[in-house]
Amino acid sequence: MTDLWVFGYASLIWKPGFPFVEQHRATLIGFHRALCIYSVRYRGSSKRPGLVFGLDAGGFCEGVAFRVAAEHVAATTTYLRDREQVTGAYRAQQRLVELTHGGGEVRALCFIANPHHRQYAHGLPVATQVQVVRASKGTSGPNADYVLNTAAHLAELGIRDSKVAHIAARLGRCPGPAEYPCQAVRPLPPGRALRCGYQRNLVV
Repeated sequence: MTDLWVFGYASLIWKPGFPFVEQHRATLIGFHRALCIYSVRYRGSSKRPGLVFGLDAGGFCEGVAFRVAAEHVAATTTYLRDREQVTGAYRAQQRLVELTHGGGEVRALCFIANPHHRQYAHGLPVATQVQVVRASKGTSGPNADYVLNTAAHLAELGIRDSKVAHIAARLGRCPGPAEYPCQAVRPLPPGRALRCGYQRNLVV
């Protein structure tokens, strides 16, 4: 078994949860970072889904590529499958990413938003995204903390993402609880129901 590269673009940047031997800033072409996945567990619930980042089609995304040593690949892929693909809202795919500072291209494991999944939340207005994030929380804590953490770590790495920065700024200006915009978010079945019948789709 060979080493594995993993591309992180949101919480994987600041909380990877797996051992790695090196990391580099990297760019993925063809997808962009967006709050396009409803969260019914970590940052929301089935009654009040939160919003988490996914790789949505179009544009490009700057993030971090982690190299996992061969002896840890099996455990890492199992961990990531259980963390990122429990309901199938993400598709795990190998994609070429370009490492910064002339590091060349590597094929990395990326978690792409599944546009056919019930948790796909494409096209929500920014104002609605902000309302949902401010009013949601899950087993990992408030939805707003997740978005603000991502924005802060992107800024720390020197990665400019104007959309994320704009949403984070609006969240920062309006701290505290908010009313959940129920009319703007379609209801989702409980997390257990979403997981029922899930087909593992790790592509390596």
